[in-house]
Amino acid sequence: MDMSHGRIAVWHASEGQTITKGEPLFDIETDKATMEVEAPADGALHNITAEGVNVAIGEAVAWLYADGEEVTTDQTEVTPAPVEMPEVAPAEIEAVTQSEPQTPTGKIRATPLARRLAKEAALDLAGITGTGPRGRINRQDIESAILQAAPTTISAPAQTGGSDLVANSQMRKVIATRLTASKQDAPHFYLSIDCVIDPLLESRKMMAAAAPDAPKISVNDLVVLASAKALMAVPDANASWQGDYTERFHHADIAIAVALEGGLVTPVIWQAETLNLSQISAISRDLGTRARSGDLKREEFTGGSFTISNLGMYGVREFSAVINPPHGAILAVGAGEQRPIVKDGELAVATVMSVTLCCDHRVIDGAVGARWLQSFKGFIENPVTMLL
Repeated sequence: MDMSHGRIAVWHASEGQTITKGEPLFDIETDKATMEVEAPADGALHNITAEGVNVAIGEAVAWLYADGEEVTTDQTEVTPAPVEMPEVAPAEIEAVTQSEPQTPTGKIRATPLARRLAKEAALDLAGITGTGPRGRINRQDIESAILQAAPTTISAPAQTGGSDLVANSQMRKVIATRLTASKQDAPHFYLSIDCVIDPLLESRKMMAAAAPDAPKISVNDLVVLASAKALMAVPDANASWQGDYTERFHHADIAIAVALEGGLVTPVIWQAETLNLSQISAISRDLGTRARSGDLKREEFTGGSFTISNLGMYGVREFSAVINPPHGAILAVGAGEQRPIVKDGELAVATVMSVTLCCDHRVIDGAVGARWLQSFKGFIENPVTMLL
């Protein structure tokens, strides 16, 4: 195979266990798959030297001993004879066919894994007492030494936090797929502007007083109408990237982001530029109610040409949104709040709403997005012009 390294994920056999040929020994992970490695022969498993680390192909990770064969403790001091391995895997396991020679005086006994871990932790093996066979230093000895060398100011181990694994719903998976594709495929850029909305709020009060029995017009209804009018005034912003061509929409089909338990949907107000505020209000309320109850038809939340995401009701001052594909832009609307402004050279207080237009640069250039924001700001700050 074309592997150079693998990682042993789990051993199915333990130290000293009697193994039968063909019995699963361990799972090895590669960058493409996880494979199960079987025992190439009968024998007793000893000297497991690799666990949870990357291992070069051809490196011994354990040894099989024949019945009655003496178990050696330092495989670096012997020359083993290889055991024939199946064609599906390299020879990760080899067998010892001769007894261990006498260890020279002063030589430190340690497993290869222990030597590697000690080198990474800058530990001197001479100062570590081995607990393996004949005093051999193993992985556990190195880990104990690392803990003993830790700063003494830590009096107790860190406590781990609790967690739960919650299965992702199909809606959550669809959202993840679509928005990941949007960020990967669409080069986003962001334009922000502040709108003084005191005249808009006053107009809203006047409309409510003039028709007390009619549904209340929300700020979001006014944002929808202003967006629709701006899309008609700057048609280059009412477009979608379609690869070999750009789709330009004839109408302002505004999708409204509606938060649901575990996700969101974007029902569409079709041809919003042709509707009055009462109609937009009624349609928006109906779509929102049915979206939360799960009664929307598929054609009511697919398509459209432009998206509005309003988090102002949560007190969010300003944010950037991810474009809802295949739309060319999305407007992120923040909360209206009183802020100091300079008016006619004098310091004053006004209710200001910050909005951010997030554009797909493949279809909308910076100047086009800026012109759209200027048009939107004009309608919001002079709401009577939306009614002309």
